[in-house]
Amino acid sequence: MKITDVEGIILESPDKYLNPAGSEEATGVAYCFLIKISTDEGITGWSDVETAPHVASSLIGAPRTGSDMMEGIREMLIGEDPFEVEKIWNKLYLGTAYYGRRGVAIQVMSGVDIACYDIIGKAVGRPVYQLLGGGYRKQVRAYASTLFRPTPADIKRACDYYMSKGFTAIKFGWGVFGQNVIRDIELVKAAREAVGDRVELLVDAGWKTSRSAYDAVELLRRLEPYRIYWLEDFLHPENYEGYRKVKEAGVKTRLAAGEQEATGWGFRRLIQEGKIDVAQPDISRCGGFTQIRKIIWEAEAAGIDVCPHAWLTDLLTAASLHVNAVLPRSLFLEYNVSSSPMLREIIDNPVQMDENGMMDVPQGPGLGITVNEKSIEKYRVYEW
Repeated sequence: MKITDVEGIILESPDKYLNPAGSEEATGVAYCFLIKISTDEGITGWSDVETAPHVASSLIGAPRTGSDMMEGIREMLIGEDPFEVEKIWNKLYLGTAYYGRRGVAIQVMSGVDIACYDIIGKAVGRPVYQLLGGGYRKQVRAYASTLFRPTPADIKRACDYYMSKGFTAIKFGWGVFGQNVIRDIELVKAAREAVGDRVELLVDAGWKTSRSAYDAVELLRRLEPYRIYWLEDFLHPENYEGYRKVKEAGVKTRLAAGEQEATGWGFRRLIQEGKIDVAQPDISRCGGFTQIRKIIWEAEAAGIDVCPHAWLTDLLTAASLHVNAVLPRSLFLEYNVSSSPMLREIIDNPVQMDENGMMDVPQGPGLGITVNEKSIEKYRVYEW
């Protein structure tokens, strides 16, 4: 089998990505990026990628230069065998070295890797988790991933809504959080009062807020009465020393980070130097399945948990379900509850949550997700 084409597809939402003004759900991303890989045997692989779509598209379409260090990604992939994922990953990593090694280049490589695994699974008639070594579970507990609302009353109404849908875990993040510490505490307190003791409450503090390690320790201590499951991404992604200082301060709450990190090498630093409790690789940003296997090994060696970050369409949700299936210990599936029709309509067989807040790991070949190409055309952007 040979790769015959690689497409970077930009989708534009009819709505902008704005913070909720009340208890309503945010619409989600303004733009979305998909990768489609075609082969000479008629099998196609898909992935979505959480990245800057217009920048990512330019990397795929860039021409060959002959340097083997600053090449266009499509040009490097044509003629390759999608089964040779390690070889392809290394070829792309070296071929993008002058403009890559992190950021958008790794994110596009992640999508390519996911799409190749989707092709392999379809070719052999197996779900991806079996290609990764086999599943420990067929269901994963989901948490509703959403933005902070502006007032305690809005937070409580939002919590009631998610619980009515069956969620047994809810994560609030970003939004107004980090602008006023007194309000931050009030919002988390309101969420705990709304969900009681049976629902796990997670907080994403937002790394763009300027905090010192001291500030983070104080925040965690003030949040302790509300028993949050973890505090996520509360310092700048490269501030490994700051994460270590917070951990060594003896805080009781789990420290989670990593959605901005990439490759096994990067996660080794974050885990060993940052002393985090939960690594959060995003499959579409960390290097795909090829790197997630290395990241899981680093986490196992350090005795910490892995919980994939997953906030886009059901392509990424499915990929993260396959990762959760192969983890010896699975915590949660992050589920994007945003209301954007762009994210929902492009999938023919969306993942479903049961009444107990559990989501099934797809059992179909590859990712087990079917893309609706007619819906893609509805939102596709060809020129910008």
